[in-house]
Amino acid sequence: MRSTKRSPKTIDEYLASVNANHRDALQKIREAIHAVAPNAEECISYGIPAFRLNGRALVFFGAWANHCALYPGSSASLKKFRSDLKGFQISKETIRFSPDNQLPIALVKKLVKARVAQIDDDRTRSKTSTASSS
Repeated sequence: MRSTKRSPKTIDEYLASVNANHRDALQKIREAIHAVAPNAEECISYGIPAFRLNGRALVFFGAWANHCALYPGSSASLKKFRSDLKGFQISKETIRFSPDNQLPIALVKKLVKARVAQIDDDRTRSKTSTASSS
């Protein structure tokens, strides 16, 4: 059955549609992402809040019935910080947490910094391979 609920067009609209506990947790993550990647653009992708950097997906986050989730955009980031993620439910590219057991903001910033570095490295490699093939 289709929902009559309108899909959010902005992160503000998305956050307004979730319960207050989830909203507060996600707003903290949003602020941490802005602090680390001030040039990243906010958007809604796959129906959830996301940030894009240089045209690439940087990170996603969202609220679900029983948890919140951060999608760092790369399984490499999860592998790199696996020991820091003890106590959270993780899968290939997802970190699940609750408003009662939020991701530490310092860890969110580390994950986002790692993803920014990965995107920058990919761009540098792409420019280098393009220049050498010319």
